[in-house]
Amino acid sequence: MTFKKILSLGVLGTAMVAATANAEVRDIRIAVDVPYEPMEYRTPDGELTGFDIDLGNALCAEVGIQCEWVVQGWDGIIPGLMARKYDVIMSSMTINDQRREKVLFSDPYITPPSAWFGPADSAVETPDTDALKGMTVGVQRGTLQDNYATDLYGDVADINRYATADDMVLDMDSGRLDIVFLDYPIGKSTLLDSDAGNYRVIGEQITEPKEYFGDGFGMAFRQRDEDLANAFNEALVTLKDNGTYEEIYTTYFGE
Repeated sequence: MTFKKILSLGVLGTAMVAATANAEVRDIRIAVDVPYEPMEYRTPDGELTGFDIDLGNALCAEVGIQCEWVVQGWDGIIPGLMARKYDVIMSSMTINDQRREKVLFSDPYITPPSAWFGPADSAVETPDTDALKGMTVGVQRGTLQDNYATDLYGDVADINRYATADDMVLDMDSGRLDIVFLDYPIGKSTLLDSDAGNYRVIGEQITEPKEYFGDGFGMAFRQRDEDLANAFNEALVTLKDNGTYEEIYTTYFGE
């Protein structure tokens, strides 16, 4: 089934067009939560950029549709999709079974690890129940890192939840947090790269167990929008085959 046929059937909701060859495609709206550099953030002049943004724009171009980015806080990002405020979520969302009950995921487009970050002079070498006892831990509210830290260490540590990674960094800089648990690319960008020498990764990068860390980042769609998800999956394969994906990846993560 061609994507033009998909559009004419109306499966894209707000992106419906007349079933003619010259029909004008209305924007597909994609939700993103910022700032989480290098995944999604704003340039000094306010323009949205980042790995998710560049890849999302390339996918839309490959599919042949116009895309409009909608900034949405993380706590309401899935409810907003259900309420039809936008058509897709592309915001470093980990694919896991709990979310699969609510949304339809694309194929994974990147699989980053999570990691603990703390001051360079932190006494913690291996985060575990003994090492984190009595410490104040920062996580982003409602994330898999929140679930993991709360379930494993909530009884021994004080878990502080934040709306954004930037808020966590402020409390790290002021000494109100002992350690934070983040997606590795976000922690690297916000702590290691922007404040070189003051912070370090503590312990090993973490990708298991799958019940918490899922199967990588995916785009999220409403359950009935299978054709839209398939169109993006096919576009992702094409971008990987023609080198576009590698070019975007290298821009944000290096070789």
